[in-house]
Amino acid sequence: MARYLSKVVIATDDDRIADEARSFKATVRMTRADHATGSDRVAEVASADSAEYIVNIQGDEPLIDPSTIDALILSLLGDPEIPMGTLKKRIEMPDEIENPNVVKVVTDLYGNAIYFSRLPIPAVREAPDRRAAVWFKHIGLYIYKREFLLGYSSLDPGPLEQVERLEQLRAIENGYKIRVVETEYDSLGVDTPDDLKKVAELFQMTEARELHGGKP
Repeated sequence: MARYLSKVVIATDDDRIADEARSFKATVRMTRADHATGSDRVAEVASADSAEYIVNIQGDEPLIDPSTIDALILSLLGDPEIPMGTLKKRIEMPDEIENPNVVKVVTDLYGNAIYFSRLPIPAVREAPDRRAAVWFKHIGLYIYKREFLLGYSSLDPGPLEQVERLEQLRAIENGYKIRVVETEYDSLGVDTPDDLKKVAELFQMTEARELHGGKP
């Protein structure tokens, strides 16, 4: 449904995922099983492809919005100096600020990432300042220039990436810029069993609406 994707490939090292994908005629590429991150897995597939830009739509984001994919693609096409892009969403639920499974991001005045963390950033020193503070969560969708991605996978993980367990910090630690586009799309990433239950319920609700002609 995304307008600017020319090809979609499912990259996996699991035969169960590959078999399921082939059942609905998807293009599948089997990859090595020893990749440390999703970006490394995508880089393996990109090495055999000639596309100038590569989009990483992670499997734990099953409800990703197609228009959000397009917005991210356009953000990088408009700035050839930026090798990588991703998304952020303003946090509206207070409990997400302290949740380590909700990755936070801060950006500079030009929309480039300064840092990603599982802790609340920015930190608020004085209680009155909290009312004016704004927090953004990271949405795990990425776009890369192909040549950057191929080199990225060969970089050693730095200390920040290893401590936070966040692959995107590898780019920042090595001096690369990451463009961060704000979106209204609210991620429902599947990181825990409770997340899986919530997403499954949403799928069931969507199927029920379709069966009833779009009526609630």
